[in-house]
Amino acid sequence: MSAPAASRSARGRRPGAPDTRAEVLSAARASFAEKGFRGTTIRAVAAAAGVDPALVHHYFGSKDDLFVAALEIPVDPREVLAPVVAAGPDGAGERLLRAFLGVWDDPEVQPGLLAMVRSLVADDTGGLVRDAFIPVVVGPVLAGLVPDRPEVRVPLVASQVVGLIVARYLLAVPAMAQMPADDVVARVGPVLQHYLTGDLP
Repeated sequence: MSAPAASRSARGRRPGAPDTRAEVLSAARASFAEKGFRGTTIRAVAAAAGVDPALVHHYFGSKDDLFVAALEIPVDPREVLAPVVAAGPDGAGERLLRAFLGVWDDPEVQPGLLAMVRSLVADDTGGLVRDAFIPVVVGPVLAGLVPDRPEVRVPLVASQVVGLIVARYLLAVPAMAQMPADDVVARVGPVLQHYLTGDLP
């Protein structure tokens, strides 16, 4: 390699390498945990990882996608919910719950989901559940199912689902943890349907 070429290489930003993606994710996790979703920028994550912001966009796309990747969720909730939304609002409460339970009751996926939820719940400063996970990951998808007032309906659905996660998986309350999935769908699905499309006071 010529001296000028070597000099240019030394001065330039570090190019993509096998470990660059992992370093970007590490920087993103640290930033989301410390500054929350709103306080994190692609530029700041790139600077912390020592790469160009364009490389972050190349690997992850938008800040929303970077956030989902940083959570290390075994499945992307947006992909799980997409078929539920595509089928329309009628019966969406039960379909949503079946899709949700199908993922959470999978023994290969559940440990990763539990780790992700514990990480989100443990975050007291960034407000990642409030400011990012619900409005960024779940909210825009569920908004496609509601006829009006998404700012009310989506948080109601989220509150029911989060409560179910805590009772059935985190705390493993026997009555909820041992309840067959079909029974959960039959009992909770109509509640979600009401939140999605029913009359609200």
